[in-house]
Formats: sequence, C-alpha cells, structure tokens
Amino acid sequence: MSAVTHMLTKVDRDPSVTDLLDLARSRAPDDRQRLLNGVIRLCEAAAPSTPLPSIVGEVFLTLVDQAERDIRLHLSERLAAADWAPPALIEKLALDEIDIAAPIIAASPVLKDAALIRVLVETTLEHQIAVARRPHLSSGVVDAILDQADPITMTALASNRTADIGEAALHRLVEHSRRIAGLRAPLARHPRLNEALAHELYQWVGQALRQSIGERFQIDERRLNAAVRAASAAAASVSHASNWRPIPNKRRTEEREREEMERRLIDKLQAAGQLRAGILIRALREQRLSLFEMALGRLGGFAPAQVRAAVYAPTAEPLYLACIAVGMDKAVFPSLLAEVRRLADNLPGDGGWTTTPMNSHSAARAFRQMMENAGTV
Repeated sequence: MSAVTHMLTKVDRDPSVTDLLDLARSRAPDDRQRLLNGVIRLCEAAAPSTPLPSIVGEVFLTLVDQAERDIRLHLSERLAAADWAPPALIEKLALDEIDIAAPIIAASPVLKDAALIRVLVETTLEHQIAVARRPHLSSGVVDAILDQADPITMTALASNRTADIGEAALHRLVEHSRRIAGLRAPLARHPRLNEALAHELYQWVGQALRQSIGERFQIDERRLNAAVRAASAAAASVSHASNWRPIPNKRRTEEREREEMERRLIDKLQAAGQLRAGILIRALREQRLSLFEMALGRLGGFAPAQVRAAVYAPTAEPLYLACIAVGMDKAVFPSLLAEVRRLADNLPGDGGWTTTPMNSHSAARAFRQMMENAGTV
C-alpha cells in the first residue's frame, strides 16, 4: 500500500484536516480526485452550524491550484449548492473558465454581490451573461450590469424574472431598448413593466409586441402615434433651423451619460472592495479608454488631468509609473501599452520606460513628481 493510499485510508477512518493538507500536495490526478471526495465528505458530515477550520479552505485552494480541468469542473458541480464552502474557493471557481464557473455563478449561496461584480468586471461575456441570469439577483448587481451597458448581458437580465429590477432600473432598460432591438421582447413581457414605461416602449416596438403591450395596458394608439409624429416633426424643425447643430449636443449628452455610468461602476467596485488593476485590461479590451482612465485615476488617487496627460504623453514613462503604482505586473505593461496606443492615436510615444524593479510606493511618488503640473490630486 502506497503512503498516499495509506493516508487516504486513514482519512476515511479518522478524518484529519492535517492529513488532507499533506495529501493535497500529491501531484497524481487520481489522488487529487480522491482527496477532493474525502474533503467534501468531511465537510458534509460536519454539523451545519459548525464553522469550518481555516485549514480546510487551504486544502481546497491547494487542490484547485494544482488540479486539472476535470477535477475543477467536478469540484464546481459538487460545491454549487453548498452553503459551507469557503468563500475564497467559490470566488476562485467563479473566475475560472465558463464551464467551471457556470454552476457556481448560477447557484452558490456563498457567492455575494461583491464577488459577482468582480466576475462582471474581470471575466468574459459568457460569465457576464451567467451573472445576469442568476436567480434572485440583487438590485446592486442589476445596477452594475446596467452600468456596463453590454447589449447581450442586458438582454439576459431583462429575461430574468426573479432579478430585483426596480422601476428606475427598468426605465434604464427601456431607454436602452431604443437602440437594442433584442431588449424589446423580454421587456414587453416583463411582469414589472408599468403603464408609463409601456407607453414609452410602445413607440419603438413592432406590431406583434404592440399588440402584446396593448393587451396588458390601456393604450390609445391614435393619440400615441399623433404624439410621436408631433415630437418627430418638432425635432426635425429644430434641427433644420439650427443647421443640425443638435447632433454635437446629442453626442456630448451621450458622452456624459457614458461617463456617469462608468463612474457609478467604479464607485460600486470601490465600495465592494473589488476595484483592482484587472479592470484596466478589461476596459481596454472592451475599447473603453475613458473607463481605463477613470479606473487608473481612482486606483492610484491620481487627478483625471494627470492620467490623461500620461496617456497622451510623448513617452510611455508616466503611464508605466502609474500602472506599476496601482499594482500592475510589469510583464503585462507592454500588451497594455499596445492597447492604449490603439485607442489613443498611437500615444503615448515610444521609449522612456524600463522594466527596472520598482515598488508601487516609489512608482506613485515618481509619477506625481513627473505630472505635478498636469493636475492636482
């Protein structure tokens, strides 16, 4: 009998978390799978009110760090409904690839709002959709989804009948449905749609959905159509009289609305303790340079003018210092710089930065000294 098999037999007969931790260091896939089952049996056998020793969380995290995909998938499925599972482990699985994360995101009672918002910010579109479909989604996570304003994720949210979508959030969805046709059908059938929002939605849905809305609410179609025509005519008249100048005004309004949504997202992440350097990469991948700048400023306590000056600087040194100051790995910076240049007309310029080791405190001090004339903190 091997030492590992003997240890597992001992665990089955007289469970010891210390033995389990030792077994977790084995690199054999079969041993890890058996260890996983042993740990779960140990936890399931404990009294519901008995808190798990912290070392049990270490066992799970050690196992997950070394485990193959199939083992992580099995672990996710076993722990999806477990109310005793260590929160750190559940959050780690929720950030894993989507097949592994999906059961956790859908059902884990341990996954709280702060962790769900982190999933929204740091993972893929498939993860975001899974969050939007999670039963009994809280209003805070609903607002975070709306702040990101991704069309597919918002459509999944509009179809989630158990989500806590209040009147204000539903109004935001109806507003988005002007440009996102996929939102209209789930909103037209949403149980919380009220008469005022139904009238608003009615203006830009097709005939079939108009009939569906008309069956639920008393809508005077002739009066509504006349109002729509009058509003369109008035808008056209104003635009013609001012030589189409409202278009830039509309663009500025849209920019202000987008900045406000991004600010709310940053506020929520910061309040939840989930504002981390990972959002910088995520923002650039989504081609949201303004979100990148806002997050970098908030993470480092830098003035917006300082961050913007770093992005459009003649060299990349200020941006490098700012990123190191907020905890970005220096190995990641070259790819981050390429993304920024793609969005900022090939700026910042070449050169001026090095991968010389520097701690975050020193980088922050150097950045502030370099950018002291660009804005105040």
